[in-house]
Amino acid sequence: MKCFIGIDLGSTTTKAVVLDENGEVLGRGITNSRSNYDVACDVARHEAFMDVRFNLLSERIGKADKAAGNGPELLDALKKRLRLEQYLGQLTELEATCRVNARNARHHGESVPLSELEAAIGEVFESLRAEADDLFLGDAKPRSDFFRDIAGSGYMTQAEMVTKTGTTLHYETLVGIYDKSIISVESEVPETKLQEMVDRALQRVLHDFEVADAVREEFVAIVKDVIATPLVEAVAVGTGYGRARLPFPKENIRSEILCHGLGAHATFPGTRTVLDIGGQDTKAIQVDERGIVTSFQMNDRCAAGCGRYLGYIADEMNLGLHELGPLAQRGKKPVRISSTCTVFAGAELRDRLAMGQRREDILAGLHRAIMLRAMSLLARSGGIERQFTFTGGVANNVAAVEALHQLVKENYGIEEINISPESIYTGALGAAIFALRGEELEIEEAQLTGGAA
Repeated sequence: MKCFIGIDLGSTTTKAVVLDENGEVLGRGITNSRSNYDVACDVARHEAFMDVRFNLLSERIGKADKAAGNGPELLDALKKRLRLEQYLGQLTELEATCRVNARNARHHGESVPLSELEAAIGEVFESLRAEADDLFLGDAKPRSDFFRDIAGSGYMTQAEMVTKTGTTLHYETLVGIYDKSIISVESEVPETKLQEMVDRALQRVLHDFEVADAVREEFVAIVKDVIATPLVEAVAVGTGYGRARLPFPKENIRSEILCHGLGAHATFPGTRTVLDIGGQDTKAIQVDERGIVTSFQMNDRCAAGCGRYLGYIADEMNLGLHELGPLAQRGKKPVRISSTCTVFAGAELRDRLAMGQRREDILAGLHRAIMLRAMSLLARSGGIERQFTFTGGVANNVAAVEALHQLVKENYGIEEINISPESIYTGALGAAIFALRGEELEIEEAQLTGGAA
């Protein structure tokens, strides 16, 4: 199957979108950019192609003669089992790397006996493996899509428990070993063969579910056929904050502005104004009826008011990033925030709390201040025209969306804002469309010059 892929290498996350020859989205993938820009695009691509195969499986099973009835349930179980297989494989790699770094620590004056250090690491990972089923199977939903976040949360909890049981080992020692180890493990492109992982996951699913032999045979045949289907990457185009690091030819690199404008237009064809708030910058974009950018403004010198700023606030409050929006919505008297400077975020937050102000009210004020900065960029780009589309990771923050709604209604009288559930992939989608159009143009040129299509 011929595929066209767009990679958006952002400052915090890297996204990939795969299109077919008709421009339909086949799959999406996302990974963490923090550790290693050089491999983030490969990991995102891998995740996107995994998603492609599951979407193809879903389509095929829906048309099956015998497996259609049990198919969705079996497919959901297979997907969860496969994610579990991936996680357990990464845990094994992480434990091995932690043991290597533990031995290296002995050469740098670590006073704890190596046997005690290795025993503690073994106990931590034994507990992590014991909890893995609960994280991925049944109705469970991991709090994050990223291995670093899932494994890190469990590791810290278990490390704290291990170091409270009469050992001379310090919690900070185990945390230091983890910090040295996670970067290399997180940055590796998965090496386990897809077929081997699928076979293991498939065996477990078929063991857990009682289905008729005919259903079982058809389901297995479909899975094996789809997994064996070659996915041929015809063209890849890259964009994003780290696009200069992507291993693509210059002609296959596009600016974030162009990709977000085109991606937003593809998602909502009536789009004329786009606001994108990512991890590192904010973009206000005007596009025409074809999705071509006509003007823009960009805050690219400072992360104030972007996802990274919200990340700092979450860290200061010891909260998950996903918890900020709901907490801010509970604010009753939003605090007026004069600055959203990332550098001084922690100090300003602590000052406000010391003054006795509720953190819900502080967060409500912070979200409004962020959107006021965005409104300023929108005004300088040409204002807001119907339809208005909000993209980027911050579009998933309910308090940010609520504040934006209020300000847009107050200033422009527009009550509707387009927000896709897949808003974080907008830049990658635009890049994938450029990839598809690039080949279409080459074919047209070949036809005009009498060459082979």
